[in-house]
Amino acid sequence: MKKVLFLLGTLLAGLGAGGGAAYATVSIMGPAKPGAHAAEDTTPPSFVDGGKVLAPLVFADGRLSGYVQFQLQLEVAQDKVDTVSARLPLLLHAINMRTFKTPMAAGVDGQLPDVEAFRKVVMAAAPEAFGAGIVKKVAITAATPA
Repeated sequence: MKKVLFLLGTLLAGLGAGGGAAYATVSIMGPAKPGAHAAEDTTPPSFVDGGKVLAPLVFADGRLSGYVQFQLQLEVAQDKVDTVSARLPLLLHAINMRTFKTPMAAGVDGQLPDVEAFRKVVMAAAPEAFGAGIVKKVAITAATPA
């Protein structure tokens, strides 16, 4: 009998703790609003030409291997194209402040750029230049040695 009462008490305590946690989460975060993301999905994205970016190719130990020139496109919402275009110099500044300490040299001789590493640098620099959530994706359209 004690065993059954203990199991029943454990079950009730677990339900109470789980229900209390769910209630606290909803009261703090608020309920999900239906259709909140529907407006975002209906606007077609646009691409903004980020221009050519000259970046150093750095080995993992910090030695300079050379330079590479990237051509990039930024995917943004259609209503943010003018804002992003006007603030591109801030993006270039934020990229420059990150590339010299990010190892992007690949290959045996370090002359190949790691395009994915550069894309991550641009995605990390974008919120600093434009604000969070403005740039959806970054497309690297060309990478040439400089």
